[in-house]
Amino acid sequence: MKSIEKLLESFLFSSRWLLVPFYVGLVGAIAVLVWFFGIEFTHLIHMLITGDGSLVVGVLSLVDIVLLANLIIIIIFAGYENFVSKINTGDHEDRPDWMGHVDFGDLKIKLIASIIAISGIELLRAFFNVEQFDDRQMAWKVGVHITFVFSGLIFAMMDKMAESKKH
Repeated sequence: MKSIEKLLESFLFSSRWLLVPFYVGLVGAIAVLVWFFGIEFTHLIHMLITGDGSLVVGVLSLVDIVLLANLIIIIIFAGYENFVSKINTGDHEDRPDWMGHVDFGDLKIKLIASIIAISGIELLRAFFNVEQFDDRQMAWKVGVHITFVFSGLIFAMMDKMAESKKH
């Protein structure tokens, strides 16, 4: 019976490697974002040359893409290290300080903070193009953003309470 238990536990532990294709897929998503960033940057240059459109909205679009790419990198690194295996970079000078130190709670907070930032940018972009939206659409955008902010605050308070119980 003990050998069956050991075999089962070994199998379950090894199953964590099934997550790797998800992380590889996220790397592919970043490659798609690089392509999309190039397209948006081209639109920004076009806006600059022709004076057609809002330069601020164009820049916000680029910031939005960068925030999303940063979020994906955090998810890849932290998720892989927390659930699959440690990333062995040795003493590489470019290794981010946070790598290896972001636990699931930290990842959750970083995730919700990034979502709030992205939502805020989308809301700001909508305010710059307010004529394209009716009152109901704007109310939904504001409501969704407030919901994200409120959720972020609740997550932060829960993590703070959990952290105080540890000490």
